[in-house]
Amino acid sequence: MIVGMYNDKIDTIEDTSELEDVLEHAPADAGFSLVELMVVVFIMGLLATVVLVNVIGNVDKARLEKAKTDISVLEQSLERYRLEMMTYPTIEQGLDALVTAPTDLRNPERYPAEGFIKRLPNDPWGSPYQYIYPGENGPVDIFSYGADGQPGGEDYDADIGNWTQ
Repeated sequence: MIVGMYNDKIDTIEDTSELEDVLEHAPADAGFSLVELMVVVFIMGLLATVVLVNVIGNVDKARLEKAKTDISVLEQSLERYRLEMMTYPTIEQGLDALVTAPTDLRNPERYPAEGFIKRLPNDPWGSPYQYIYPGENGPVDIFSYGADGQPGGEDYDADIGNWTQ
């Protein structure tokens, strides 16, 4: 700050004694005190904490909603598969039957060239969705084990399936 205020004078100084004289007459209160800097750092930390607390909770909710949406799309694709192929894929064929035609189809000519979906999504926690046919909760069960990747659980660790929506 001092140099910025006295740039014009410093540029024209040829003797170091003149430079010392200019710096000697610079205001003593130029810049920030340590206390002022500490207050600013504290306020920034406080704001960052508030933002992080709010964002982290929303990330978990967003993952849960994404899993529900993926399961709904997979369920609709399986229903379309059933209408075209006259049955659901077997457990051995799994959800892969929605992307590529299984080799043991009764009517392979009915399988669409582009498949029933472009690709199989993983759940928001990086694991593949589970598929059971016949289902325990309906004709088919499509589910994710949740954040912990284990059966059961509570809150964000709970299983999310087409029967929980």
